Amino acid sequence: MAQILYTFTLLKNKRVNSKHIGKIREIRMIWKSKSAITKMQALAIVIIIVVAAIAAYYLTRPTPTLIKNPDTIITTVYGPPSTLDPAFAYDGIVQIMNVYETLIFFDKEHIDRFRPVLATEVPTIENGLISPDGLTYIFPIRKGVKFHNGNPLTPEDVEYSFERMMVCDPDGGPVWMLLQPLLDRYCTRDENGNIAVSAEEIDKAVESNATHVIFHLKKPYPAFLQILSLSVGVILDKEWCIEQGCWPGTWNNWTEYNNPSTPPLDTKMMGTGPFKFEKWDRSAGEFIIVRNEDYWGEPAKVKRVVWKFIPEWSTKIMMFLKGDIDIIADVPKAYIQQLEGVEGIVCFKDLPLLAIITMVFNFNISSTSPYIGSGKLDGEGIPPNFFADKYVRLGFAYSFPYEEYIQEAYLGEAKRIATCIPDNIPFYNPEQEMYSLNLTKAEECFRKAFNGELWEKGFKVTVPYGIGMDYEEETRIALEMLAENLREVNPKFQLIIQGVELTTYEAQLYGEDPSPVPLNAAAMWWADFADPDNFFSGFMGSAGMYSWNMYFSTPYIDELLANGSSTLDPEVRREVYYELQRIYHDEVLGIPLVQLIGRWYQRDWIKGWYFRPVWEEVVLYSELEKGY
Repeated sequence: MAQILYTFTLLKNKRVNSKHIGKIREIRMIWKSKSAITKMQALAIVIIIVVAAIAAYYLTRPTPTLIKNPDTIITTVYGPPSTLDPAFAYDGIVQIMNVYETLIFFDKEHIDRFRPVLATEVPTIENGLISPDGLTYIFPIRKGVKFHNGNPLTPEDVEYSFERMMVCDPDGGPVWMLLQPLLDRYCTRDENGNIAVSAEEIDKAVESNATHVIFHLKKPYPAFLQILSLSVGVILDKEWCIEQGCWPGTWNNWTEYNNPSTPPLDTKMMGTGPFKFEKWDRSAGEFIIVRNEDYWGEPAKVKRVVWKFIPEWSTKIMMFLKGDIDIIADVPKAYIQQLEGVEGIVCFKDLPLLAIITMVFNFNISSTSPYIGSGKLDGEGIPPNFFADKYVRLGFAYSFPYEEYIQEAYLGEAKRIATCIPDNIPFYNPEQEMYSLNLTKAEECFRKAFNGELWEKGFKVTVPYGIGMDYEEETRIALEMLAENLREVNPKFQLIIQGVELTTYEAQLYGEDPSPVPLNAAAMWWADFADPDNFFSGFMGSAGMYSWNMYFSTPYIDELLANGSSTLDPEVRREVYYELQRIYHDEVLGIPLVQLIGRWYQRDWIKGWYFRPVWEEVVLYSELEKGY
């Protein structure tokens, strides 16, 4: 009898409906009674009810969708990687990180916690693997690891991998992230393209012995462990690299391998990771990796991962809905309603990305700029120093409709920011003031600009944007809203919007000194690593990407940046970065538009995905599986 009652309990947990439960209770009462029927008859009835209940459960429960390609995860992106060489790659990172491995990596979703990978320990001051002055990092190297060609991993391979990165240092590549902490510079060449570091400097920065690899930093660098977790920290097989024509590890001719025009590992991969490179079929538009059956750690849960490069949204959505694609991570805002509430599809929303977009003022516009009209404050143009007047910048800041813009351009899926860093970066100041739309204050400021002359004469300025640039539509919407409000403040204020061929626009914005672009309407920064220095240096430093030819940086700002990036003391860093946020706001160095919010779409049979704010697109597919 106890076994039968236990069966009832299990059935209830299986969601047997109330009708069946009622019958079961009735049978229990019959069993306990002294009625005419025998206990054997009651037992037979119980068995009938149990069988009927089980049948009802399996007949009425939702039927899972048939899992297509159960051993393969198929995902899609718009285009293929530009290269597979880690020294060159800024895209294609997800493929690199699933074939190669780093010494350490982020611990799941955390941006400030790490787990050992090819190292056996994460260095800390407490375990003695980081020196008290923050200048020496020691990594014990894991034994028994093999590259996909069977070669054993050695500390010499690790040393070579980092030295090769610095030796290559291609223009526009990611190697600056290593050079900054190890050599205290952003490039191995000077502004004229001449070699500016010595072989000895590179060689001494990374050393190895039979069991360990040692890094010698030029200055303490709080983000160093993060950088080692990125693609610039992947470990290569020295012997294999040399066979492919890479730097041979010698110092008498290292400059011959600096800034190569063609990536030596452009279409080749040989790592230690849970997946091996199978093929990159450019004609078919797909990239395939397969499970490494000889992996040193826990093997991948699926046998294969396929990236399909599909630019057309209609094709992509059809395949996703049919289950031929498992993951789509880049659904345009205009199409998100097509996937709302679709059975079998899971959407993770409100993912705060480490990415922002701001407008940046040019304090010293080129006098030959085609965008400033007459070049004078006469109502037919603007002078080159137009935005050097703080009241002009304040007027623009109060003229922008921040909340309305987020609703119009991003359908409400973006966040306001106060300065040039996102709110989930360390040392973000939640109390920092931010500007809001206020046309009355805008008028007050404009009336004070240029000693009142601006208000009387007005201005005419053309603001360009790149045709085909990322967030082109959102940029155009922002400029249209700004132009409309400026006209409302004063009909003499004319902001003209002009689309420019993308390569021309980028050359004007980043290649000319001073820049002819009066206002960078879409200065976007996607974090290289989750540290405030990565944002502030780019937006405020005298050598920053968005500030070097806009002329608003000061020696005081540069001093703050140097202090913040070279101390491990969190209180000192907080003080520095709070001050930089105050300066950005008070001096109105730009108009902070949005922090981007992301989404992730997958079929409901995909299990194991989690959101990590830094390099969120780098999914470790060995952690995912397919099933219900």
